[in-house]
Amino acid sequence: MPQPATAAEHSTTVPGAVHRSVDVPGGRIHLLEQGTGPLVLMIHGFPETSYSWRHQLSAVAAAGFRAVAIDVRGYGRSSATGPVEGYRMTAHVSDNVGVVHALGEETATVIGHDWGSPIAANSALLRPDMFTAVAMLGVPYAPWSAVRPREGFARIGGSEEFYVSYFQEPGRAEAEIEPDVRGWLAGFYTSLSGDTMPPPGSKSPFFVPAGAAMRDRFTGGALPSWLSEAELDLLSAEFERTGLTGALGRYRNVDRDWEDLAAWDGARLSCPALFVAGALDSSTTWMADVIAEHRTTLPGLVSSHILDGCGHWIQQECPAEVNALLTKWLHTVRP
Repeated sequence: MPQPATAAEHSTTVPGAVHRSVDVPGGRIHLLEQGTGPLVLMIHGFPETSYSWRHQLSAVAAAGFRAVAIDVRGYGRSSATGPVEGYRMTAHVSDNVGVVHALGEETATVIGHDWGSPIAANSALLRPDMFTAVAMLGVPYAPWSAVRPREGFARIGGSEEFYVSYFQEPGRAEAEIEPDVRGWLAGFYTSLSGDTMPPPGSKSPFFVPAGAAMRDRFTGGALPSWLSEAELDLLSAEFERTGLTGALGRYRNVDRDWEDLAAWDGARLSCPALFVAGALDSSTTWMADVIAEHRTTLPGLVSSHILDGCGHWIQQECPAEVNALLTKWLHTVRP
């Protein structure tokens, strides 16, 4: 049964939402819950927590749903696992299944942002009996490919190193981030936000020259409009407490995921789907061909939207637009 959170777990308070922790086979998952009705499970990305859904919880609840946002394993108040392979995709899918069971439900609609998007998509792919509809924010659905991921990422940067490759070596990114978590997060959030990202023609923060750090190309100056100093303090405190190893575990399992999911080569995701991304999000450009293939790979796609002026942190940068799209779509797929 879900257990009430301790006082410490209320550091990420969202008005109207209840903090709980539930037992799953892989440990414990902390979540925020609001409303009643069909279950809607929200999965955050890197480097975020359940707090990234603070604007959606009340909107989805008001629309007549049981809105639940989790801390993905290795983040926030959820369990961390020791071995890096504990953060493989199948483990995250298992956690989502465990959360649905722990909440006494049989089915759920699943929504993900950033890394949460492929976690949501694979939850629907591997357990279509439980996850009956999927919404993906920022990162489109990409079926299994014959290219081994680490080999593909290694070829992207040319003379520089693509950030996914930079994150591969255990301890390397932690050595950059953890001495100044707040400063690193501020730079990362700012560099990927529509109103504060580097101007066109600037060197990309996603590529790291030899001997440099990723933060060397981050944007300085004011925080983006969606992020207050107090909210940055809140998020920084969570990552200062947990460290970044669990959060970086997703990047360090891309080849394991590729091996685990080989049986789903070319698999289409047929459940009702929604895709929303920011026009200024690099993923929209890098994966334009994948988005174009959604008509084939997502035969259940209800609608697809690219939001002008919006960067990567879409549900936080453009909450009103995202909430309107989500609630309209949720009513079309309501059980």
